Amino acid sequence: MKIGLEKLESHERVAVKALLDNGATGLFIDTVFAKGKGFKMKKLKNPLLVRNMDRTVNVGGAIMHQVEYNMFFKGHIERVRIDIYNLGKTEMILGMPWLTVHNPEINWEKEKVKMTQCLPICGKRKQEEKEKTVKRTGEDKNKEVLRKLVPKKFWK
Repeated sequence: MKIGLEKLESHERVAVKALLDNGATGLFIDTVFAKGKGFKMKKLKNPLLVRNMDRTVNVGGAIMHQVEYNMFFKGHIERVRIDIYNLGKTEMILGMPWLTVHNPEINWEKEKVKMTQCLPICGKRKQEEKEKTVKRTGEDKNKEVLRKLVPKKFWK
């Protein structure tokens, strides 16, 4: 699927082809793609070991860097921190952490993805819920609504 990325420093937007992969345990962007598009890479304090499906260590080495940016897809927006790794011809992989949070509706036959089931923390849903609660008045009512919408693990 094609998505948009926005660099945090320059607000420049870049298009990327993302692969949805329910076998991937993370979110990844290709090293060559990230460097070629000029994304600011942050070196990890502790490199992450990459394992193949058969649990052997990947020959590509460890993940050494991450990049953070805003991601856009069909009205959905979010800030994402993603690992940089050699993905070959694939520009980006959105794995189970992303799929679990957003639970997109996927029509594999028509190659269509709809973001209809996102959690309230997502950009699109946050705006929709905000518009619904604007009619209410009083700080306590707004807090009550937020507690109902946002899962407890996201409360601060």
